[in-house]
Amino acid sequence: MKTTIEIQDALLVRAKRYARRNGRPLRAVVEDGLRLVLSTSATRSRYRLPDMSVGDSKGPDPLEAYSWQDLRDMIYGDTEGP
Repeated sequence: MKTTIEIQDALLVRAKRYARRNGRPLRAVVEDGLRLVLSTSATRSRYRLPDMSVGDSKGPDPLEAYSWQDLRDMIYGDTEGP
């Protein structure tokens, strides 16, 4: 299938040079690049944040007794903690 795409000039020069060096048409190089990107993105797993929890997860919440304003004041140093 024919299509038209816009490619950055410097990238196109590099792709043509690569194709010429390897004795392949530019079309084949572009197809290989698309296949590589599409296969890589399909196998990439979703990023998961590491668990950086502190303390006992089954214990009581030490912050539960504080209001949002109390917590804000402690975070920004307006008052002392417990």
